[in-house]
Amino acid sequence: MPAQPPHALSTPTATMLDRAAIAVLLIVAAIALLTFRDYGLGWDDFTHSQHGELLLALYSSGFRDTRALTFVNLYMYGGGFDMAAALLANILPFELFETRRLAGAMTGLIGLAVTWRLARRIGGPLSGLLALILLAACPLYYGHVLINPKDAPFAVAMAVLLLGLVRALEQYPRPSPVTGLILGLGLGLSIGSRIMGGFGVLYALAAVALIVAAEARAASMRAAAARLGYFALALLPAAIFAYVLMAFVWPWAVIDPLNPFRAIGYFAHFFEKPWKEVFQGALIDVPDMPRSYVPVLFGLQMPEIFLGLGSAGVAGAMVAVFRRALPSRRRAIFLAIALAAVLPLLIAVLARPAMYNGIRHFVFVLPPLAVAGGLAGHFALMRLQRLGRAAIGGFAALLFAGIALPAIEMVRLHPYQYVYFNGIAGGLRGADGRYMLDYWGLAFKQASQELRRVLAERNEAPLAGAKWKIAVCGPHPPAEVALGSQFEPTWEPKGAEFALTLGAFYCARLDAPVLVEIARDGVILARAYDLRGRDVTNLFTIPPVRRD
Repeated sequence: MPAQPPHALSTPTATMLDRAAIAVLLIVAAIALLTFRDYGLGWDDFTHSQHGELLLALYSSGFRDTRALTFVNLYMYGGGFDMAAALLANILPFELFETRRLAGAMTGLIGLAVTWRLARRIGGPLSGLLALILLAACPLYYGHVLINPKDAPFAVAMAVLLLGLVRALEQYPRPSPVTGLILGLGLGLSIGSRIMGGFGVLYALAAVALIVAAEARAASMRAAAARLGYFALALLPAAIFAYVLMAFVWPWAVIDPLNPFRAIGYFAHFFEKPWKEVFQGALIDVPDMPRSYVPVLFGLQMPEIFLGLGSAGVAGAMVAVFRRALPSRRRAIFLAIALAAVLPLLIAVLARPAMYNGIRHFVFVLPPLAVAGGLAGHFALMRLQRLGRAAIGGFAALLFAGIALPAIEMVRLHPYQYVYFNGIAGGLRGADGRYMLDYWGLAFKQASQELRRVLAERNEAPLAGAKWKIAVCGPHPPAEVALGSQFEPTWEPKGAEFALTLGAFYCARLDAPVLVEIARDGVILARAYDLRGRDVTNLFTIPPVRRD
């Protein structure tokens, strides 16, 4: 881990690396623009779209329409992304859910750019480029930014907060107005997205405490306290801006000052009827998941190169924290990065909350992990210079292969990048039956499109004025949107002409002709059946969870 920001690179080299980073961002943007319409809807998309419209109604009605403040449980989250997507849907020439996917892509690109600038600020242009590539080639990140209206925007907001914090630590005790703006933006949007944004406050307190302790040891506690007071006063406008922004995207939080604490209490306990999910081949109630849930899934769902460099970077950062020869502000920055990358995971292991849907709740640790990985990769290359070009070439080849493998898998899995499992797990095929795959039911879009195509080729259509009944094992609103007006989804297969089922464990394999199969790497993600003339009485292997 570099002791100081590297300045050994020549200006032409630094410019070349920065241009390469911009090229990566442009490539990702082009891919997202060409493919954002491919992504289906999940369990929560329809509800989130309603949330955005209700929040707009709250403001457009002059706070007379207050439905958003009691809407299901989403009032306990912020709705910044939902509002932005609803606004864009009124402007852009796409249908609502396509616009939401495009909004997710735009948000994800911001997260990539912020991660690049954060790593570059700490470690220089090479660190920035490596961090950007690691995150862009991470299927868990890329897959979720295009489909996840809650965890992915939160991850980007937390990355902005971390950038503001690093700038503030660099400039301690006199942060610039721009730094205050970035810090306030990140804090307001992160807490206004999920109450877990409070983690950012913990990183800040720990990092500032390190600086204060070092300055007290070097001078006096009185002098250190005076500088701390100046720092806090300088950031007061940022705190006010953060609160106003939080209030805008999460209005329920400021109706009563105690509401954020009520949200903490609400999420501290599992708030839904428990269901089972597959973990290590066993069906387990989500409140009873073992402590190993998060570390095991991180070990199996992260690209190996990301996992290796990220872990090395966190370890190196913690070593740097205890090197008193380094400036205290530099040590504080390393501490903030390390805590942002691992503290939420450690708390999850210790607290053992209800765990479900893989590790989507922890997408927000990926940007700081990528930053740590970029720093570690740069550090390794600098050290390998002593061993000659062959050593550097070997490491560069390893980096290229480690990034190319998940990138290729992202292409093969499209548009289901979020179901990626690495080589340690045996890929998607090795994870099948042992872990949750398409837990959000995104494959219903492609399965519905294929079903409509098959029926059109057969010149089949429902009777005039009627609809085909289709039994659905999985989220109904996404199926209804994808199937279109010719179909009427139902939970009961009796009397239905067709069935649409996920490849999940709770959907039974039906004794009926298969019209459509959606698969990746030989793993079935969704099927459509022809039930006409068949006596099918049950879609499920266990009672379903009806979360729609």
